[in-house]
Amino acid sequence: MNFLKKMAITASAIAMLSVGAQAGEIKVGSAGGVTGPIAELVAAIVKGRQIATEHVNSNGGLLKGDTMKLVIADSACDPKAAVDAGNKLVNVEQVVGIIGPSCSGATNGMVSSVTIPAGVTVLSDSATAPSISELKDKDTVFRASASDAYQGKAIADMVWKAGKKKVAVTYSNDDYNAGIANVFVKEFKALGGEVTGNQAHEPNKASYRSELSTLAQGGPEALALFAYYGSSGITIVKNSLENGLFGKFYAADGMFDKSVIGQIGADNLKDNIWITQAASDTEDASYKNFAEAFKAAGGDPEAPYAAHGYDVAFLMALAIEKAGAADRTKISAALREVAGPEGEVVRPGEWAKAKKLIADGKKVNYQGAAGVNDFDANGDVTGLFSVNVVGDDGNWSRSMLK
Repeated sequence: MNFLKKMAITASAIAMLSVGAQAGEIKVGSAGGVTGPIAELVAAIVKGRQIATEHVNSNGGLLKGDTMKLVIADSACDPKAAVDAGNKLVNVEQVVGIIGPSCSGATNGMVSSVTIPAGVTVLSDSATAPSISELKDKDTVFRASASDAYQGKAIADMVWKAGKKKVAVTYSNDDYNAGIANVFVKEFKALGGEVTGNQAHEPNKASYRSELSTLAQGGPEALALFAYYGSSGITIVKNSLENGLFGKFYAADGMFDKSVIGQIGADNLKDNIWITQAASDTEDASYKNFAEAFKAAGGDPEAPYAAHGYDVAFLMALAIEKAGAADRTKISAALREVAGPEGEVVRPGEWAKAKKLIADGKKVNYQGAAGVNDFDANGDVTGLFSVNVVGDDGNWSRSMLK
């Protein structure tokens, strides 16, 4: 019996047990860059959140059969838009907690202005800037993806091992890209590398030829590019190649999307670009549960942060269940209780099992689709990373970074 069939049987059994129960609706905010520079990437993340919510609702729901409802709010990968989205979710929709936002700048903006003062717990799936770890958040800000303090080091190690000793760096002037660039520069220099130029750039310009001409001085062997593909990244690679300024590029996950190949061309990028990405252990049972469900819903489980999107929704549901009520003041502590290293393992899709364990007063240890979710003092987790290159078929090809 496969995973999806077992879920259907469990859902039917619980439905029969719940006949006659009076159920309500519990609202959870789902903030994300539905529009903006990474809208295509966010679509898969939101799909992951929705599938997790369906798993909860079809296997007994929250508490006494309440429906978990995701309230969508567009943070647009922009701090100001995120504040508006947060105010809508917290003060108008009265959500019990928020999953997202997608981008680091949007997350910093929302939590600083809205959720920390309101005491509302936020659990992001893809906001990775190191600055988030430093927030005075009263233990209300968590994330299921690793800080770029880890990814920046991983990129520096990769560049050094590739034999590149001199690189130039350009980064978009926002929290996520500036944060990872700073880590990369520090780590690359510590390895013995030379940074020949290091410049911030503004997004959404028609051309970056002038900035790139300056960065090309000093003999760099590659360009370390930290930007969102939809705002400046694709343009920078195009300008570099068209003008013979840079031929080799190293980038973080803000640059990962099929449109990069579509707009620049596989032949131009093959053997010339390496993009890191938060990844999952595809051999792990938790990931396999998630992947089967995601594929059945018509999605690509390897889409960036899709697994993390599933995990944050499932974790928020577990926290509400553990709290025993849709009470904002209890979510933070409950979240730590369902994601620690102790307790019986619960995997994606195993909502009925988790619900019974919690009802029986037993500890739950959620092992997510994206990996272990043991939150440290800052609400952070560690993580795995992959590297994406253009394969022989003209599509992205992925391997794990070690």
